[in-house]
Amino acid sequence: MSKSIEFYFDFGSPTAYLAYKQLNKLAQKYDSTIEYKGILLGGVFKATDNASPITIPAKGQYMVIHDLPRFTKRYDIELKFNPHFPINTLPLMRGYYAALELGVAEAYVEKIYDGMWIEEINFSDPTELETAIKSLGVDVARFNDLISSDAIKNQLKATTEEAVTRGAFGAPTMYIGDEMFFGQDRLDFVEERLAE
Repeated sequence: MSKSIEFYFDFGSPTAYLAYKQLNKLAQKYDSTIEYKGILLGGVFKATDNASPITIPAKGQYMVIHDLPRFTKRYDIELKFNPHFPINTLPLMRGYYAALELGVAEAYVEKIYDGMWIEEINFSDPTELETAIKSLGVDVARFNDLISSDAIKNQLKATTEEAVTRGAFGAPTMYIGDEMFFGQDRLDFVEERLAE
């Protein structure tokens, strides 16, 4: 029986990017599906009294200089720490739900993650997001209408609240059934669960 991986993510998290790249491989290997659940990481942090590790000087420095490069080497993927970090991901995360409605969600996730963590795009500039949307063949005016709509705003808010209610305190957070896995460095446990 195929298993589903619920993946709570925010484009602003480099560790969620690492998890995203690996989850696709695991899903293929174990004939599983990924259910993408975009959240606003800042909202999760606020609700759980948590903070990004980057905001803790020693931990942030270790993460950028040592931890992320080690994992990119292990996973054999590219990651460049975005020089524009931190980027306000609110429009990007609302954009995920707009892309879902427009039928381009998977392509959108790939485009934004690669833009953020490989191409070093400054998505705080709205014209950069519009350029990315155009490359997907999506009407920019329609996309902008959607991300400004109450329905999309409420979807992001509801999914963020759902993540917190289920016990999430950061990203990436993954669930297989009711079992929670936090962090891209816990993917070995995700794989064990998928292999059962």
